[in-house]
Amino acid sequence: MKLGIGIGWRPEIAAEVEALTGIDWVEAVAENLCADHLPGSLVRLRERGVTVVPHGVSLGLGGADRPDAGRLASLAARAELLGTPLVTEHIAFVRAGGPLTATPRLEAGHLLPVPRTWDALEVLCENVRIAQDSLPVPLALENIAALISWPDEELTEGQFLAELVERTGVRLLIDVANLHTNHVNRGEDPAKALDELPVEAIAYVHVAGGVEKDGVWHDTHAHPVTAPVLDVLAELRSRVDPPGVLLERDDAFPPGAELAAELETIRGTLRAAAEPETNRVTPQAAAPASGAGNSRGAGPLAGKPAAPGARDRTAVAQTALLSSLVAGTPAPEGFDRRRLRVQSRALAAKRADVVAKVAPELPQILGDGYRAAFLDYARARPMSGGYRRDALDFAERILISGGLADPVAQRRLTHWWEDRSGPRPPRRTARIVRAARAVLVGK
Repeated sequence: MKLGIGIGWRPEIAAEVEALTGIDWVEAVAENLCADHLPGSLVRLRERGVTVVPHGVSLGLGGADRPDAGRLASLAARAELLGTPLVTEHIAFVRAGGPLTATPRLEAGHLLPVPRTWDALEVLCENVRIAQDSLPVPLALENIAALISWPDEELTEGQFLAELVERTGVRLLIDVANLHTNHVNRGEDPAKALDELPVEAIAYVHVAGGVEKDGVWHDTHAHPVTAPVLDVLAELRSRVDPPGVLLERDDAFPPGAELAAELETIRGTLRAAAEPETNRVTPQAAAPASGAGNSRGAGPLAGKPAAPGARDRTAVAQTALLSSLVAGTPAPEGFDRRRLRVQSRALAAKRADVVAKVAPELPQILGDGYRAAFLDYARARPMSGGYRRDALDFAERILISGGLADPVAQRRLTHWWEDRSGPRPPRRTARIVRAARAVLVGK
């Protein structure tokens, strides 16, 4: 299926996205959509014939555990609601610990790289097959950006992706910004990765901005797309005509005119890099819906479960890494400790940013002291649930540890926590009375 040129739909820029001309499709974060109804903006886009692709971020298909049935069902429901031609996720792990290691469950709150080893590949392939059998449409997986490298890896990025495609028949979502990130952070050549991966399996391409600080590239999705990222896009386009190319932006949203200008730059890059038709690689047609007729790769391990012990070994390795990043345990042998510290700080900072979005009342109540207080909390309390649970635990810790000096802020924080941690939310009348009382007390 030819998708064309698209942009990541986010609630903050819904109006700007609707106003853009020449947009063929959009991508929406699956976990941010309700399973039974769509935001009005997406409804209007679909009525105009704009395709909407759900992009998952929480399956953790690269993790040691088998995919959670509830998460798969939620992703499938969103695919059905949107009438989408495919769904996408990431080649990453996002949680570790639990029964396989007899340790507490830890959540990263971020996409972390899987080791490019045969063990990790076998686990990933089995997880992908489980996901394919649970989804009503084909699945495509994205390569991720990383600050850290696993020691003793056995495959390159391109080899790992090629093996994954051969063994499962899964499609690829290639993020050229992530290839550039891994070039800066891990010394990996984007051109070599493109040479090694099966470009005919590409479903579509991501383009995004970032920034370099102290020799580390941060894939922020909050900055304009840079020339080096466009160069990688041109490298890819010289090899294949991708079915779709999408601009991602997740924060520090610019005016619509700037988004339109970035989209035009992407179009220009694609035009300039295009090869004559006879030299292009034609991407394969989308695989049929998963189930009895789903396309599978013909690799030697296609359809076979992971080797005995592969999940256990992967679980131990991933738990040790995540524990060092979020719980302060010693760094696993072979890792760059400086890079681990950078990654650890980045994870804590992202937790603070996301909690501020899902619970905006907290930075309003705490004011300028919110960020420092949250980072102090994050150093002592790894995330074991979602961000909303994290927000509640953070507020509870403040209240238990002595509360706030400002009595008005203390009351507001107490009421906020009580409203959300009780067995059910307070009635509307109680909320109105409480808000009125807070205004009177504050005068």
